[in-house]
Amino acid sequence: MAGNSQRRGAIRKNTKGATAGSGGQRRRGLEGKGPTPKATDREYHPAAKRARAAGSRGSHRPGGPGRTARRGKGSSEIVAGRNSVVEALRACVPVSTMYVASRIDSDGRVKEALKLATERGLAILEAPRGELDRLTDGAVHQGLALQVPPYEYADPSDLIDPQRPGIPLVVALDGITDPRNLGAIIRSVAAFGGHGVIVPERRSVGLTAAAWKTSAGAAARVPVARCSNLTRTLEDFTKAGFFVVGLDMDGDVDLPDLQLAGEPLVVVTGSEGKGLSRLVRQTCDQIVSIPTSSAVESLNAGLATGIALYEIHRSRNR
Repeated sequence: MAGNSQRRGAIRKNTKGATAGSGGQRRRGLEGKGPTPKATDREYHPAAKRARAAGSRGSHRPGGPGRTARRGKGSSEIVAGRNSVVEALRACVPVSTMYVASRIDSDGRVKEALKLATERGLAILEAPRGELDRLTDGAVHQGLALQVPPYEYADPSDLIDPQRPGIPLVVALDGITDPRNLGAIIRSVAAFGGHGVIVPERRSVGLTAAAWKTSAGAAARVPVARCSNLTRTLEDFTKAGFFVVGLDMDGDVDLPDLQLAGEPLVVVTGSEGKGLSRLVRQTCDQIVSIPTSSAVESLNAGLATGIALYEIHRSRNR
């Protein structure tokens, strides 16, 4: 063959089959993958690991290893860990499903959990440990977990004209974030003839499994209402004929001298650190303080509310 036809590759051969090319990969590679997710949303990023670790430290772990994980507003909650599961079942916390790991190493707590769940007629599902890890968001579940359905809150207007007998008595919480305080307050409300509890939607604890357990079953009898704006809700109660009394160390009136005990009342408890917020304080008809020894700076929010409710109950029965 003339010329340089013997040069390798000089002669084009007609072969069947696909021709060489990128197959569109280069074009797709230029399209991009959208905005970069936040560091906390990337599972293996150090910021995401720090956020998960902070969440674990802040969770309530009563009676040993375990975790109560909130799944967000209006969604179900997961209680994880053998001690936590047994305590929740003993306290009759509402449960929709109990999850048990496949081939779990049974001990006394596992046997008691299965017995209590069976007696209550709960759904018991066997799940692989990987599925339990996902459900509990990486908590130490020890092969046991409970799914707690979201609490159905009442409307604050339902407490203006309560169904229970007696002079209306309602407790409103301003900035309480500890579920154990909420549970203790619900228990005191039930003990001293109260008619309900109001919690704000923001910057406040909701009725979680931990709060339910601390209430020792009182949460099943005392309605808990949720409001979007506590100040406006208190104004609605004032228009309905209630007096609003705030608890604070620097009160205008000492608790034993409270003259409004016989009237329809809303008792407002603030957080231990900040107390009552400015707008809520301005809405109160009176600020009441509990006399204490000079050696004690402040009382736990749950304890202070219980003392105030006892004194109001005693005054009404006098």
